[in-house]
Amino acid sequence: MTPLLFLGVAAAGGVGAAARFALDGFVRARLGGAFPYGTTIINVSGSLLLGLITGLALNHLVAPEWSLVLGVGLLGGYTTFSTASFETVRLAQAHRYLTALANGVGMLVASVAAAALGLWIGLALG
Repeated sequence: MTPLLFLGVAAAGGVGAAARFALDGFVRARLGGAFPYGTTIINVSGSLLLGLITGLALNHLVAPEWSLVLGVGLLGGYTTFSTASFETVRLAQAHRYLTALANGVGMLVASVAAAALGLWIGLALG
């Protein structure tokens, strides 16, 4: 990895994290904080986009360097499975067991399905 590519990945990660912060705040302001809708939207949309970038890269429609900047950098900073795990535990600690289960398992299933859909679209475009 060249120093320029490293800086690109790092800068994109910062942009992704800022986008996550802004989107989560926007969603919380509109839907409240009883359920982590913002984190769910972020992780599912990020998984879809990562699948799409991967499919496009496999078809050589996105250069390997750009797939690193966008996938590892931007979407690595944007998605937040550690926060999703914490929010699931927080829901369980509040004795909201069904909500915790829906959050943990539901986000995992939805994110994997979104990644598969993105990959399928990216491969279909090639």
